[in-house]
This record gives sequence, structure tokens and C-alpha cells, in this order.
Amino acid sequence: MKGLGRIWPQKVRTRLALLYAVLFLISGSALLGLTYGLVAANLPAKPASSASRFSPQQLAKLSVACKLQQSDPGMVAACKSAFTEGGETVRQRALNSLLTFSLVGLGVMTVASGGLGWYVSGRVLRPVRAITETARRASDQHLGERLALTGAQDELKELADTFDEMLERLDLAFAAQRRFVANASHELRTPLTVMRTAIDVTLAKPSPTAPQLKDMAVRVRRSIDRAETMVEALLTLAVSDQGKLSTEFSDLATWAEDAIDAAAPEIQRLDLHVVAELNPAETTGDPQLLERMISNLVDNAVRHNEPGGWIRLRTGSKDAAAYLEIANSGPLVPDDAVPSLFEPFRRLETRTGVRDGVGLGLSIARSVVTAHGATVTARSQPAGGLDVSVLLPRHLAANGGPALPLDPALNGQVNGGVDGHDAEWRKQP
Repeated sequence: MKGLGRIWPQKVRTRLALLYAVLFLISGSALLGLTYGLVAANLPAKPASSASRFSPQQLAKLSVACKLQQSDPGMVAACKSAFTEGGETVRQRALNSLLTFSLVGLGVMTVASGGLGWYVSGRVLRPVRAITETARRASDQHLGERLALTGAQDELKELADTFDEMLERLDLAFAAQRRFVANASHELRTPLTVMRTAIDVTLAKPSPTAPQLKDMAVRVRRSIDRAETMVEALLTLAVSDQGKLSTEFSDLATWAEDAIDAAAPEIQRLDLHVVAELNPAETTGDPQLLERMISNLVDNAVRHNEPGGWIRLRTGSKDAAAYLEIANSGPLVPDDAVPSLFEPFRRLETRTGVRDGVGLGLSIARSVVTAHGATVTARSQPAGGLDVSVLLPRHLAANGGPALPLDPALNGQVNGGVDGHDAEWRKQP
């Protein structure tokens, strides 16, 4: 087997050509044997008991004599015997000629089939070579090329289309990664710059006073808190993107109540009216990620609100899913800008005027939701503000990974009306 592996060619095109030739040789040999047997069976054969008594020269003389003396009985018997032996000679010659020319033709056609197989396999494998060349050229800096294979919708066309889709996903992933790294570097550089500026300005004074030193310390502490918040958010985003989750029992209502309590000082400062309908919303998942997701959603509703505004928070269960819905007042959000809010470091300062956020709250929420096999939808409200709905499966998969995707119709049922009073629930108090 090892020796055969060294002899057997490595190129698929060569192997296919040899395979075509071998298959043609086997099938041609079988057809030749069948044809030879049928011809031999249908040609008259000399009886096995008869022996050859005449040489070819004698047979020729007897043939002439038989034509001249057809009335002599002895000569007629000799002629019959001669003709029998002559027929057997013709039969054997015919069979030999058939075998010789058939073998020669089989050899020629075997070589021709190998050459034709070489040509056909080259045409068939051309898309594979194109995929190989494109894959060799592909890199994180060169993912824009596509095969765009045309022709019949066969397996190779499907493979090429799948390869193009993979390149498209990789291109988007690398672009998002580069954008994320650039934004993260910029966001982390900002608090460091603020700290350095505050320290340099204070140290540049001939004799800094105590209030000046205290002001510097406050600025440095604020910048450190911002950088720490940023790092924690990035770590949370990285953990949720890995998809390795624990499967502990959690109740979204409990996390929602804790998030409201944590945001109470800011709620009081803005004089926000909070209406919470926290019905049991039991599910299994990673409690730390779920807590962070709900905390981010509540923080987003508080941070991007307006003084004297309102927040409505509701949790509950529907069939095989647990849901959380949070709506808030605030400036008007354009419909086309809503999807971009879930991208990292995306902030609409024109609608909120808020500059102290890190821009990762909603992106973390989406990452956690995706890791749990759930769905999150957001829509702007005509009077201003945002309405976010999260729908989670009641149970994760047995291996701790994401659950199967939820039925899209279920999301529509939840968003379309739980207990039949969605329209009333979303009205401004």
C-alpha cells in the first residue's frame, strides 16, 4: 500500500484521467470477450473427431478438381472433406483477425479515453483551481475579491458561492474588528490624555495650592473611572462574544429590579417617572451576562432621557420564551439610525447631548442576547425615545451553548401584545 501511494499521482486531474482510462479498459475488455464468444459460437466448427488430412496446397488442387469432376462419387466425398477443413481454417482466421484488431482498437481507445479524461477533468476542476488561487491571495488586507462563478447550478457552483459568502463574512468581520480596535484605542486614549493634561497643568504651576491639587485629583479619578468602565465593558463584550455560557437559573424580573435600584440616584436627579411591571421571567443562562445586559438597557434608558421624562419596564413569560421590554422618553431618534446604536462606540450626541458614555451599552446587550440564542429589537417612538424588546429562550442547549433560534412569529406575538394592552403600556404617563 505504501509503494502504491508513492506511485499513485498526487494531482486530482491525473488520477481522474487514469481512472477514466482504467474503467474504459475494463469495460472494453468485457465487451471484447462477449463479442468474441458470440462470434465463435455462431461460426460453424469442425467436429472434434475429424483430423486434418490435407495441406493447404492439396486443398487448392482438390478445389480445382472438384469443379471439373463433379460426377465421380469418390471425388465428391474428397471434396466435401476438403471443404469442411477449409471452412474451419476460414473460421480460425476470422476469429484471430477479430481478436487482433479488437485488442489493437481497445489499446488505442484506452489511450484516447485517458487523454479525453485529462481534458474533461481539467474543465471540470477549473472552478476548484479558481477557488484555490483566490484562497491563496486572500488575507486580512485582501478580502474584497470574489469568484462570481457563472454556469449551471451544480455542486461546484454551490461551492464557489459558499466561498464568496465566506469571504464576505470574513471581510465584514475584519473590517468590524479593525474599526473596533481603532475606536477602543481612541476611547482609552481620551481618559489618559485628560489625566496627563491635568497633571501637567498642575505641575506647571510654581506652587500648586491645595484646591488645585484636589481639582487635579478629581479629574484624574474621573478619568480612571471612565477607563475602568471601558475596560470592564470590553471584557464583558469579549466574554459574551466567545459564546461559552453557564446554564444557571435566572429571573429577568430580579435583575430588572436590581438595575432600577442601582440607577435610582440618577432617576431622582432627572425626576424620571418609572413604571415597572416585573412579572416572573424565568430562564437559564449566564447570570453575570444577563445582569449586565439588563443593567445596560436600564442605564441607556436613564442616560438618554430628558428631565421629567418617563421609563416603562416590563418582564414576563410567553410560551417557551421570557421577555423584557423597556421604553423611555427622550429626544427623537431617526428610524435609520436605530440599527447603528447597537454598533460599538456609536453614540448619537445630536439627540442626547450625552458625552460621558462609552458607547458599548447596547452593543454588549446585543452580544449577550446573541450568545443566548435570543433576539433583540429596537424601534424609535414617534414622540421621542427608544423602545427595546428582548426575547430569550427559557432553556439553553444541553452543552451550555446557545439555544436554538426562537420562532420569529413568537417575537411578533410578544411585541404585538402581551395580555392585550401593549398600546396602553407604551403610552406616556
